[in-house]
Amino acid sequence: MTENTPNDGPAIEACGLTKIYRGFYAIRDVSFTVPRNQITAFLGPNGAGKSTTMRVLTGYLAPTRGTARVAGFDITTERLKAAERLGYLPENGPLYLDMTPRGLLEFFGGARGLGGARLRERVDAAARLCDIAGFLDKPVRKLSRGMRQRVGMAQVLLHEPEVLIMDEPTSGLDPNQIREMRKTIRELSKTRTVLLSTHILQEVEAMADRVVFINAGEIVFQGTVAEMRAESADLEEFFRRKTRPASGVGV
Repeated sequence: MTENTPNDGPAIEACGLTKIYRGFYAIRDVSFTVPRNQITAFLGPNGAGKSTTMRVLTGYLAPTRGTARVAGFDITTERLKAAERLGYLPENGPLYLDMTPRGLLEFFGGARGLGGARLRERVDAAARLCDIAGFLDKPVRKLSRGMRQRVGMAQVLLHEPEVLIMDEPTSGLDPNQIREMRKTIRELSKTRTVLLSTHILQEVEAMADRVVFINAGEIVFQGTVAEMRAESADLEEFFRRKTRPASGVGV
């Protein structure tokens, strides 16, 4: 477990994040907060800027301008401290098909500085939490998409992060796999903060405490699910209103 964070403020704070590619605004002045120990859905249509924002928050992309803090640490000037407290599950994680889940977890755990009994303890704990113990020694290439997604989840939990960022964690899963993934995410949120991106309204209703809505690279709503419903009892109509065409931004 990582040391105490420097404050008791939000788990994630984004302030004016902007990313420009050759004159094109992928995201523009993105600002929002994610409270601790809740599930926040980062909602928006495909191409809205969700993945770009997440890559900036996780340090994979440098912002053109703006700042962000994860667990109280600046993602640019205190990047390593932020990374120690952050687990990132991309939509298509780096799983090596010829390895087993156990081999993958041991490899990534070693890269995080874990070893010996501590590494074995963390592999076993992550495997139990993500329900992958039954196929730890089966080659990844023989696993279903849902199984692979759970292996990816176990990998990001090895170093016991307090903040989890997940990019479309239920994408491509069948209904049973979606139900199991939602169950796992809700369990994780009891002791961790979760920010997950989605373009699916059912995900918001099934899991989220709060919603941050992005469209065409700009934040158009943030608040609780109840506040979203107060704007419109029909969530599909809410989605349509918030995604009316805008010009110039969005990836």
